[in-house]
Amino acid sequence: MKNLVLFFTAGWLLFACSGGTQTEQASETPQEQEAEPAKMSEEETKLMTAGVKVYGQYCVACHQADGKGVPGAFPPLVQTEWVTGDNTRLISVVLNGLQGEITVNGETYNNVMTPHNFLSDEEVAGVLTYVRQSFGNDSEPISVEEVAEVRASSAQ
Repeated sequence: MKNLVLFFTAGWLLFACSGGTQTEQASETPQEQEAEPAKMSEEETKLMTAGVKVYGQYCVACHQADGKGVPGAFPPLVQTEWVTGDNTRLISVVLNGLQGEITVNGETYNNVMTPHNFLSDEEVAGVLTYVRQSFGNDSEPISVEEVAEVRASSAQ
């Protein structure tokens, strides 16, 4: 039965993702391409899978499916020091939110990112691992332990 469900799910995904014009298909974003499996452990692969779901539920509206954000409103996640740089800062932004003026890739943004501290440590690690391995980014995964440490230090 599991194989049948997997077969139909895979078929549905192929059907759902095959639509669009040739131009749309040619402009697939790095986010739509999976990270190389050889580079990731089983744990990191699980985090990535969870991260895709979290991104689709909470992040895509502002940062967009291609990670390029909305110019002047919501910053990109594509090859920016905010994503590929300091892990603690990145985790803190997701857990505690961010408001005020920031500069990302030379462009100024002044909007509010709401805190997502309701997400579990696994979900935060997953979405950040996904973001750091997508959109043309190639940064190390974020561990569940790192998220737990930042969460604990934020609570103090």
